[in-house]
Parts: sequence; structure tokens; C-alpha cells
Amino acid sequence: MLNILSFIGFTLLVGVISYLATRKTDENSSDGYFLGGRSLTAGVIAGSLLLTNLSTEQIVGLNGSAYANGLSVMAWESLAAIAMVVTALFLLPRYLKGGLTTVPQFLAKRFDVTTKTLTSVLFLTGYVVVLLPVILYSGSLAISGMFNIPELLNVTHTQSIWICVWGIGIVGSIYAVFGGLKAVAISDSINAIGLLIGGVLIPVFGLMAIGDGNILDGISTLTIENPEKFKSMGGLTDPVPFYTIFTGMMLVQLFYWGTNQQIIQRALGAKNLKEGQKGLLLASFIKILGPLIVVLPGIIAFHLFQGNLDNADQAYPMLVNLVLPDYLVGFFAAVLFGAILSSFNSVLNSSVTLFGLDVYKQHINKKADEKTIVKYGKMFGIVLAITAMFIAPLIANAGSLFDYLQEVNGIYSIPILTIIIVGYLTKRVPAIAAKIGVITGSVLYILSQFIMQPYFVNTALEKAAESGITNQDTLALIESQAYPHFLDIMAILFVLNVIIMLLIGKFYPRKEAYVQEYTKQVDITHWQYGKHVGIAICILVVGIYIYFS
Repeated sequence: MLNILSFIGFTLLVGVISYLATRKTDENSSDGYFLGGRSLTAGVIAGSLLLTNLSTEQIVGLNGSAYANGLSVMAWESLAAIAMVVTALFLLPRYLKGGLTTVPQFLAKRFDVTTKTLTSVLFLTGYVVVLLPVILYSGSLAISGMFNIPELLNVTHTQSIWICVWGIGIVGSIYAVFGGLKAVAISDSINAIGLLIGGVLIPVFGLMAIGDGNILDGISTLTIENPEKFKSMGGLTDPVPFYTIFTGMMLVQLFYWGTNQQIIQRALGAKNLKEGQKGLLLASFIKILGPLIVVLPGIIAFHLFQGNLDNADQAYPMLVNLVLPDYLVGFFAAVLFGAILSSFNSVLNSSVTLFGLDVYKQHINKKADEKTIVKYGKMFGIVLAITAMFIAPLIANAGSLFDYLQEVNGIYSIPILTIIIVGYLTKRVPAIAAKIGVITGSVLYILSQFIMQPYFVNTALEKAAESGITNQDTLALIESQAYPHFLDIMAILFVLNVIIMLLIGKFYPRKEAYVQEYTKQVDITHWQYGKHVGIAICILVVGIYIYFS
């Protein structure tokens, strides 16, 4: 009962603080609702960025992947820091110079309205079909496991997932739809502190459990008895082979941290460029420490459970139940609940923004005032949330949540990244090139990963079976070599799309070169120490890889 009361108490406290901090913000204007009045400071931006990213699809999914494969999956965390440096120093100055509220708005100015609409629809489709359901399902899996909902409410596991999905969805919708970006960002910042504290406590207590109360003994035992789990450079059969860091991995990271609306919207709400850059760079430094929260616990769980779990995604919730003292379970569950809400309501708020500005205002009611745009954006957000709540429980058999999420995201991530990069780095590539890039990128990726890849893998495994091969390691190697890794496919399609767009630009260029205008919405003076801090962060990431190689 104490756990439940502390959970409810902390959750309500965050809600009250968020309300008090945002009640004077004008929620009826686009800037007020979608960008928090362009008033966000570095600390708020950093906290919101981290918590938007660090939700249960990360904590549960990546720890599950680490449980199965070891330290090599830390690439998803460590390389994010480099992508955030690039975003802070290259992309953000251009975004703020143009006074953007959504990333697709740039595409309307650089190419045309149709390109913007195609991109917004791609974002929205990916959010409702993939991202929102995965967040809801993984969050429900964690909450149900920590509070043992099936036993508490005398329901089945499936019923408990449905209950948690709708509980998270309703509360998250209230924050995102009715509170706007500032409410989301404030609640994120509070929960980020709790999540960092609670997230570090899990491996601390886990190492103490291994070392009979001594953390150093726990580290020694864990590394000595599981040396294969502490290699930063993944092999061919790992989810992240080392060479993919130089192919599709950085592209995925650049898309996520530099062009993904749910993430970059926090930086777009900065009061000026200096605050935005400081926020991104602070978040990138903290991100380097991310493996302590989203990788190490998975390896600890592998040691404590002797690798006997049926589902790797159960590793983190079971580890929390095993090592965390009872008096902290309620607090940590509340913080984790806040992380779940953060990712859910951040994606939902971004969806409302995209629909309101890029679809409703552009195509449905061009004369709509800002209050009307916000109103219909909220209505769309409610429909989107309900749809995601119905889809979420249906992905229970999707395999590894994190790997599934990253692979499916490729449908829209690489095409969008391609046209944004080409758009900023060239001046005469025309709108038709962007449209072709978006469509061909998505179609070719779907054809590759969901038609060709299963065919080639199944054919290779059938031939192996006919040859009498039964060794699981050998079969895994055959499967990995039967078709290129999805990160390699992303890199190939990125290069192909860039070439196609540049060729079109060469033979059918724009009549007038594109020149970005400065809207003077915010001050775009660079932070004087930005480049120095960015270089230091990149060196630190490389050093960590060398150390664990």
C-alpha cells in the first residue's frame, strides 16, 4: 500500500507543479501551445530531451537487448551524443534562423507545400502505427510487472496490459493535448531528475546483490564471469555489428536527434540559439552516461538470472523487483511512469503540432486563426491517442521491442533525413527531387525489409536445414549473412536517394537559388564555447569505445 501511495503522491506532485508553471502561458497561440512561448531554457531543454528519449522502450527494450547481446548495443546511446553535437552546431542554427515550429515547415519553404505535407503524413503515420503503440505497450509491461497488476486486480496478463495501456494513454493525453509543450517540458524536467537518480540506483543495488553488499566486488564478479558481455564492438550476429556504426547507425541518430519532430521541438522552443545549443550539448554529455541506466542493468540481470528468462524484455522489470528495496519501488515506479508519459505525450504533442499547422491550416481551413488551429489540433490528438491505445496491446509478439522499433522506423526516417540534408546543403535541387526521394526511399525500404529480407533469410535457413546444420550459433551466422543488416540498407538507400536528388538538380534545377531568410523570431548568436564542448564530447565517446574494445 505504501508503494501505491508514494506512486500516486509523486505523480500528482509533478502534475501540480507543471500546472502552476504553465498557467500563465498563452495556450491559444501557436507559439504558446506548440513551442511553450519560445521561452525554454537550457536546463529545461536538456531534461525534456533526455526524458522524451529515455522511456520504457529504451529502458526495457535496450536492457533486454543488452541481456541477450551485451555491451555492443550501447552504440544506440553513445553515438547519440555525437548526433546531438551535430544538431546543436549545424541544424539548430538553421532551424531557429527560419523561425520554424515544425521541421516540415522548412521543406515548404525550400521545396513546396506538397513535400511538406508528404513528410508530415509520414511522421504522423509512423507515430500512430509504430512509436505510440510501442511506448504504451513497453510502459504497460513495466508497470504491470513492477506492481504485479495481474495478482493485484485478479486479472490475466493480457487484461493487465490493456488496463495499463489505457491508464497511461489517458493521463498522457491530458498532459499533451490540454497542456501544450511547456507542460510536457516542465513535467519532463522534474521526472528526468528522478529517473536519473532511480535509474542509477538499479545497477548500484544490482552490483551490491552480486557482490554481497560490495559494489566493487560486484563489478569484479560481473566482468570476470561474463567477459563476452563487455565488448563494445559487436560481431556479425549482434544487433549492432561494429561496422554498422559507419553505415546506417549515424544516419539513424541524425534523423532522431536532428530532424524528428518529437525531439527537435524542444530545441525549437528555445528562447535563443545559445540556450538551445547549451541544452542540446548538456543532454549529449549526460547521454554518454546512458549505458549505466539502459545497458548495464541488462547485463546484471543476465548474471543474476543466469540467462534463463524466456523473454529478454522481462529482464529489467524483474531486476527492479529483485534488487530494489520495497520502500523505493513506489518512487521509482512513479518516475518510470513519468518517463512513459514523457515519451507518449511528447510524440502526441508533436503529432498535434504537425496536424494543426501542416495539415489543418494548410489544406482544411486556410483562414483558420491560431485559436482554431490549436482547437482542431487537440481534437486530432485525442483521436490519435485512442487509436494508439487500441493498437498497443496487439504488438505483444513483435519480438525485441527496441530492435523492432528501430527497424520499422526506417520506413520514414531515412527518406526524411535525406531531403532535409540535401535541402540545406544545396540551393537548386527542385521540389520534384524531394518528392521522388520521399516516395522511393519509403517504398524501397519496405520492399527490402519486409519482402526481400524474409525471402532470402528463409531460403538460407532452409538450405542449412537440408544440409543437416543444427548448431544455433552457426544458424545465427547464416541468418546474419543471408541479407544485409537493416542499418546497411538504410545507408545504401540514403546514398541512392542523395544521388537521385543531385542528378535531378543537375538536369532540372530550380530557376532561382534558395536563400534562407532570417525571421528574427529569436536571437541566433552562437554559444561561444559550443564548438569546444562539442569536440570534447566526441573525443570522450571515441575514448569509451577504445577502452571497451
